[in-house]
Amino acid sequence: MDPSKIEPTNLGLRAAAALARATQPDAAPSRPAPDAAPPGRWADMMAANPGHSAWYVERFRRMAASGADLVGEARLVDALAPRGARILDAGCGPGRHAGYLHRAGHTVVGVDLDPVLIEAAEADEPGPRYVVGDLTVVALPDDAPAEFDVISCAGNVMTFLHPDTRRPILARFAAWLAPGGRAVIGFGAGRGYPFEEFLADAAASGLGRHQLFSSWDLRPLEGSSDFIVALLSRDQD
Repeated sequence: MDPSKIEPTNLGLRAAAALARATQPDAAPSRPAPDAAPPGRWADMMAANPGHSAWYVERFRRMAASGADLVGEARLVDALAPRGARILDAGCGPGRHAGYLHRAGHTVVGVDLDPVLIEAAEADEPGPRYVVGDLTVVALPDDAPAEFDVISCAGNVMTFLHPDTRRPILARFAAWLAPGGRAVIGFGAGRGYPFEEFLADAAASGLGRHQLFSSWDLRPLEGSSDFIVALLSRDQD
């Protein structure tokens, strides 16, 4: 199905209406946030096609109903985390990873720019604390952890960011990590963000290279790899 052909739904219209709010900091944030962020590729898609987000939700619902394995990333995060960990799912989408990690006994916060995806997450994967907001400017609520043992950023989220927000978001990841915590970031090649540029951005943002892989099941990263999974930690750790 071509998402550009989908008629706008109520969910899609709500997404378009909420886009400006999601890219602005809270009027009275409980924790300080930077100024408004320039929109990235996902925000552009939301604005251009209000039906895209609803199509995306239904696509993954159909995949789940067919028995597709949609939580390989979450299994790795669970293996890395201590029991009862504090986990941030950065760019959580419709919540499949956040829900899995919540059921594994972790305290999970899921953040996503797209209110349609958060609405689906709350309906399909209840339990985590979900927040609508741009990772560059979002102020985490008072009932969320102040720091995290693991930050997961899967689903090619990094490649949907505006280039000017990549380092600020990586710096926020570093600031949100608890001592000894790790960020796990994965995305594919050919999406406008070369792996070496990403690693340079991470280093400049206070995240040191811990281990690099080419898949979420930890296959080695090679020169020809078309995917990267980076385990990063704060420089001071």
